[in-house]
Amino acid sequence: RRRGAGSTAGRVLLPALLLGLCCRAAPERVRYAIPEELGRGSLVGPLARDLGLSPADLPARQLRLSAEKQYFGVSGETGNLYVSERLDREEMCGEAASCSVSFEALVQNPLNVFHVEVAIQDINDNAPRFLQDSFQLEINEFTSPGARFALGTAEDADVGSNSLQGYELEANGYFAVEVKESQDGSKFAELVLRRALDRESEQSLRLVLTGLDGGEPPRSGTAQLCINVIDANDNPPVFAQDRYRASLREDAPPGWRVLNVSASDADAGTNARITYGFGKMPAKVLRKFVVDAESGTITLQEALDFEDTRGYTLLVEARDGGGLVAHCEVEVEVLDVNDNAPEVTLTSVSSPVPEDAPAGTVVALVKVRDRDSGENGQVSCELSGEAPLSIVASSGGSYKVVTASALDREQAPEHRVAVVARDRGSPALSSRAALVLEVSDVNDNAPVFEEAAYSAYVAENNAAGAPVLRVRARDADAGANGRVSYWLAGGSAGAAPYVSVEARSGAVYAQRSFDYEQCREFAVAVRAQDGGAPARSSTATVRVFVLDRNDNAPRVLWPAAGAGAGVVPRSAEAGYLVAKVVAVDADAGRNAWLSYELVQAPEPALFRVGLHSGEVRTARAVSERDAAKQRLVAVVKDHGQPALSATATLHVVLAESLQEALPELSERAAGADSPAELQFYLVLALALLSALFLLSVALAVLARVRRAGPPAVLRCLGAQRFSVAGAAFPADFCEGTLPYSYNLCVAPGRAVAEGAWLPPPPPSLAAEELLGAEPCGKRSPTSSAGAGEPPADAEAPQVCKPNFMPTLYHRNKNIYPRGRNNTTTGGVSFLSGRHRPFLADSFTLSN
Repeated sequence: RRRGAGSTAGRVLLPALLLGLCCRAAPERVRYAIPEELGRGSLVGPLARDLGLSPADLPARQLRLSAEKQYFGVSGETGNLYVSERLDREEMCGEAASCSVSFEALVQNPLNVFHVEVAIQDINDNAPRFLQDSFQLEINEFTSPGARFALGTAEDADVGSNSLQGYELEANGYFAVEVKESQDGSKFAELVLRRALDRESEQSLRLVLTGLDGGEPPRSGTAQLCINVIDANDNPPVFAQDRYRASLREDAPPGWRVLNVSASDADAGTNARITYGFGKMPAKVLRKFVVDAESGTITLQEALDFEDTRGYTLLVEARDGGGLVAHCEVEVEVLDVNDNAPEVTLTSVSSPVPEDAPAGTVVALVKVRDRDSGENGQVSCELSGEAPLSIVASSGGSYKVVTASALDREQAPEHRVAVVARDRGSPALSSRAALVLEVSDVNDNAPVFEEAAYSAYVAENNAAGAPVLRVRARDADAGANGRVSYWLAGGSAGAAPYVSVEARSGAVYAQRSFDYEQCREFAVAVRAQDGGAPARSSTATVRVFVLDRNDNAPRVLWPAAGAGAGVVPRSAEAGYLVAKVVAVDADAGRNAWLSYELVQAPEPALFRVGLHSGEVRTARAVSERDAAKQRLVAVVKDHGQPALSATATLHVVLAESLQEALPELSERAAGADSPAELQFYLVLALALLSALFLLSVALAVLARVRRAGPPAVLRCLGAQRFSVAGAAFPADFCEGTLPYSYNLCVAPGRAVAEGAWLPPPPPSLAAEELLGAEPCGKRSPTSSAGAGEPPADAEAPQVCKPNFMPTLYHRNKNIYPRGRNNTTTGGVSFLSGRHRPFLADSFTLSN
């Protein structure tokens, strides 16, 4: 049982504590004013909007009301405040000059409490009403004219001009009615005798008494006056005092004796017997006090409240046995007790305050009120909480909250303090109100990029408009001062047309498709600027790296289409170099790594091709059974994803001598059906025979003079190696693949005919002697020989150009020959060479 009681107390205390915290967090009061008697469902006001809640927030915030009595309801969809119960101002507030209903509006997520006050305005919905429908008066016939008879007060629950304003009496010859106003402001009627009564002529009178209010239209109430004329009782009771006074503390308990009134009557008998009672007074007063009919002792019945009513005026009457009545007033003063805490009201809050506001700026006005009086109502104020604020007293119970030092929104966007008010009562009471001061932004911070330099990697062949990356700059300011926009502010030469930046998001988009072979990287500068005045900005560098794609297929440089022909002696052993397939790829990296594969051959076991070198060699010794004509098809593949490829066709003639190979070559030339090509092959064969003869003669001469040093012609056999770093290539030539370089010696001024191969050297001559016997001819510097045609000056003296070396030039991924003759020698057989790897997109052979 003890544990149960503790848990129950905890469940009661926890909501109370949470409610107290919420009240301190949100003390602002929302006020509405409506007339009374509105129908159920009548709109009071847009509560959610006045509390700063949007319709979208209502489901999550769960707006609801907390009150002892649910006079009002709130719509869960719109957040509007509606009347949920009949509002009768008179029932709710009685005769109070002002009437209002206060309750709390609670929201969740986060929990918050708002104070709502609805003022109920009076309407003239109540007519004056007498406490009884008829008044019975017995008036002695000896009553002198001018005698007054109190008729009491007609009650009108309305207030102000809608309340009771006066009385009217039905026209008659004896009586008139006069309106009297007591000190508490109530109006009561007195019946005045204008002419002496005569019981013998008129024993009773019935008159209508009407009470009127001041509403528009006015309302009225009536009562019947039944006046009976009785026989003489000519001495009315007389009070010892016309006015009595008494003082009561507001904390006096019920049953407390207020005072005792007394009256006397000079008559005797029943006419002198006096009874006491209250005259016509409001029901509220009658509930507070009671008078003893015999003794005249007035006693307190209900607790008093100084703040509600500071004093009461009691109308006490004494009636003798003859029906004569005397009246006196009893004034009861209520003394204050310190039972009310001070009330703190934020009358004006200048929020938000700019962060550059100088010290001493007034940010809020505070009004403090204590319903108590004297020292109980004297209040002092102070601030509670850490904030650069101070409070300064003003006049009339007002205070100013001012800034004590400079503000910085970026460090503290808002300041929360509590205004504490404490009275001087004993014991002292205090209350507090929360003040939330928001600090507004000024543009004192420039945008800051998340990174000083950005790097983006974009594969080539991207679509125009594709996103590259997104830059982001943050501004510590708020609103327009923190709203960042972006644009390009320069960059590397020619980089601006490549990309654009979206002003709001900072997204960088490609303006065009990138080509790795043209541009591998570029940089742009992006500027971020806020929307302040004056604006602040900063700059970041964006470096874009273009990644290679496998968008270039390998290109076969040799053998050229239709020009791949060669002669292989039938005595060739395994490993004999037949030819070399030369190909390049404009891509880079793995996309440019080339591999070679033999895909078609009449004798698959006779030839093989180097996987990486492209060298076509015999896989075994040539036999007599092998066909004289061999057509080989090699495929060149790169290592891209997906891989791209090209094919090269090579025609090989198996023959022991050139004479034996010429018919096959001629047949192939005839099959080509080109007279110019046939003529070229015939000239080439004649030139080769002449070269063999001259080479034999030259070797014989060299044998005689070898003591004098090596002949100049043998220097043709010395290979001139070159590499990437040699003068044959530009400094920035670094693309493509060409796995070997060769040193050749070719007759100057002559282009080797397409499709022709040098015949195998005779057995009696070494390969070096065969090459050394190559005829050298003289050529005009301005002339060139076409394919299949002998040079114009073929019979002129000839000069040897030793150690011919093919020279490569790279210009915009195209290869241009160097020298006088620009004819590509696609049909030269690489019979002998010195290998050195190098890279190139493509190459040509030139003399």
